[in-house]
Amino acid sequence: MRVCLIYDCLFPHTVGGAERWYRSLAERLAAQGHDVTYLTLRQWERGADPSVAKVDVKAVGPAMQLYSGPGRRRVLPPILFGAGVFWHLLRHGSRYDVVHTCSFPYFSLLAAAFVRVVWRYRLVVDWFEVWTRGYWREYLGRVGGDTGWLVQRLCARVPQRAFCFSRLHAKRLRNEGLRGDITMLAGAYDGPLEPLPVQKAEPLVIFAGRHIPEKRVTAIPPALACARRRLPRLRAAILGDGPERSEVVRLTSELNLDGAVEIPGFVATETVDDLMGRALCMLLPSRREGYGLVVIEAAAHGTPSVVVAGQDNAAVELVADGVNGFIAQSPSPEDLSAAVLRVNDAGDSLRRSTAQWFAANARRLSLEGSLEEVARSYAS
Repeated sequence: MRVCLIYDCLFPHTVGGAERWYRSLAERLAAQGHDVTYLTLRQWERGADPSVAKVDVKAVGPAMQLYSGPGRRRVLPPILFGAGVFWHLLRHGSRYDVVHTCSFPYFSLLAAAFVRVVWRYRLVVDWFEVWTRGYWREYLGRVGGDTGWLVQRLCARVPQRAFCFSRLHAKRLRNEGLRGDITMLAGAYDGPLEPLPVQKAEPLVIFAGRHIPEKRVTAIPPALACARRRLPRLRAAILGDGPERSEVVRLTSELNLDGAVEIPGFVATETVDDLMGRALCMLLPSRREGYGLVVIEAAAHGTPSVVVAGQDNAAVELVADGVNGFIAQSPSPEDLSAAVLRVNDAGDSLRRSTAQWFAANARRLSLEGSLEEVARSYAS
């Protein structure tokens, strides 16, 4: 089957859950014998090989800064990417049986839907997130937010085969006006399905992700300072990078945590795995998560997670409170530190139950299961 995947980012040139999903999807489909093309923005030096085995990676737009200073997505790159997708599909759409795109950034989805009238390929769309009108306004202001929300609604009403990764966003997508079927993909976890050996926990909390406002990484130093009043040996490893990193560094210094907090930036996968295995918990104070893959990755090590309740946070769907972690009621230092201390007090029994939770759910949450569902949708 001839498949065209569309996303404006490509792992590991940019790092995130969606990037990893599309990279894995492209590689698995190609390994199964499908003819796979991946449309993206250029994120590598001109003339270099983007290095995706057996996948034809095509840059349909120039290298661009995707985020503004505060960590918000810029408007121009999605528009140019949408134009590049439109031009490519207009010329080459007859090559493809299936065009599989991320809903965001929306202009590429609209381009694929428009050109489908000419070439009649099947359109498959992943909806990792569906934002409320209120969140759109908060993100882009009243005028820009209302425009973004209307574009999202328009995309939801395009005839498509829709996939969602959480109940939260599947419900929102239906409310936005999607009329066809919505298929739930339970997981995107691409690691070993057998639990890894459970290590003795060190007094260490770990965060792994982009340092952007939605992740609320700046909540970690105050929470750590609060928790250290009762657990003075507690440390933190705050992995990743982004526009909030300088504020994390400032807070660490201001709270006299310089010897207790590591902020190394992006690190090798092996380092992440090592820290996850030794950590007391994964601390994910995000306000907004479309899925929360890192919760499953931590659970594979028997490491519980602390997440924060919120109307835009789908990661709470992956945490059974008291089984594989705890759900804090707010990102305040008091609530986050209380959840971390509950993990510490639960001790080895919580690590064992986290490993058991992973063993019971790993296959359901695996990338392999989702790929099988995607392949069935291509053939239907």
